[in-house]
Amino acid sequence: MASNEFEKGVNFSFDNSISYNEKAVVSKHILKKENGNISLFAFDKGEGLSEHTTPFDALVYIVDGKADIIINGISNILEANETIIMPANIPHALKAVEKFKMVLTMIR
Repeated sequence: MASNEFEKGVNFSFDNSISYNEKAVVSKHILKKENGNISLFAFDKGEGLSEHTTPFDALVYIVDGKADIIINGISNILEANETIIMPANIPHALKAVEKFKMVLTMIR
């Protein structure tokens, strides 16, 4: 098993499973399958992902902190325990208003 993947059959916490790195975005695969994947991310304040599209809907769950999820040019500020779905084929971007951790679920 690669060090960037989660061990199956072992209890874990999203918040404690990834650490913030200064001026960086850190990611880990929770599950990666042909029909979709679940990933865990940690964004330092000010970091983000530039605008892009994906061919699949993507669910974002904020574990910790505060994020600006921009979908089709519309800003959505999310905090811990909030969720949003980014629709397929619609431009979206993410920016850390404060450092934040998120779970990203994409199903093909």
